[in-house]
Amino acid sequence: MSVGERDPYTGHMTTGHEWNGIKELNAPVPKAVLFFLAVTFLFSLGYWILMPAWPTGVAYTRGLLGIDQRTTVAESMAAAAQGRAGWAQKVSDGDYAAIQADTVLMRTVRQTGHTLFGDNCAVCHGQQGQGGKGYPAIAKAPWLWGGEPETLAETIRVGINATHPDTRVSQMMAFGRDKVLERPDLLKVAAYVHSLSQKTDASAATLQEGKVVFDANCVACHGDDAKGKRDVGAPDLTDAFWIYGSDLQGIYSTIYDGRQGQMPGWENRLSPLERKILTLYLLDLRKKS
Repeated sequence: MSVGERDPYTGHMTTGHEWNGIKELNAPVPKAVLFFLAVTFLFSLGYWILMPAWPTGVAYTRGLLGIDQRTTVAESMAAAAQGRAGWAQKVSDGDYAAIQADTVLMRTVRQTGHTLFGDNCAVCHGQQGQGGKGYPAIAKAPWLWGGEPETLAETIRVGINATHPDTRVSQMMAFGRDKVLERPDLLKVAAYVHSLSQKTDASAATLQEGKVVFDANCVACHGDDAKGKRDVGAPDLTDAFWIYGSDLQGIYSTIYDGRQGQMPGWENRLSPLERKILTLYLLDLRKKS
């Protein structure tokens, strides 16, 4: 609102509002603002007319263009399915060796397998399959149940100590907690197992006594040479790969409390094609490692 007083510097009328000697001018709205407001209004009006916009209670206005995002998504998914049908059929029907020898097909397997692995396996085994405490390093460590393609695919399908009726079952006894061995024997066998893969300060007598305990209690699963047995999922104790820690205290804790790792079965979560792609991806991951 103007009060009839004109500012001598700008030529605009004043509103009558004044703060500490500063008078408010009754300046017009910049034309650029009015222009963009008009453009925005016209765009909104055009969008309301052409596109689905206004709810009508149980539905919505369809717009002159009749665009439906659900239809668009369905068409996009159908196109994607058609695009992958060719290579997916080759993976489903082909044997593992033939697929691995096909460089073009393996490029697609790597891309798809990387996504499948990241979505389903990386939370436990790590993005690069490097594993962590309690989870095996599947990119490098020896396979507990065997690494042949069919064997690996079966492990993915049924899991380990899982709810699947055909799951692989593996459990290490709690030799200390269940009073199978007394503490002196636990210490001796822990020292012996520790010495199988690394330097130790234990005396020769302790190691010999520990081997006696090992032979009496552990060879049934880990073998006479302590290199493990795939038919029961028992790990090799002579290599550098340890799931729960290779230090003496970690080995003692494992012997004392036992271990029962668990992996879910993926038969009801992933399709046969997805499980086969995962199998190929894991084999390729190990090849790179």
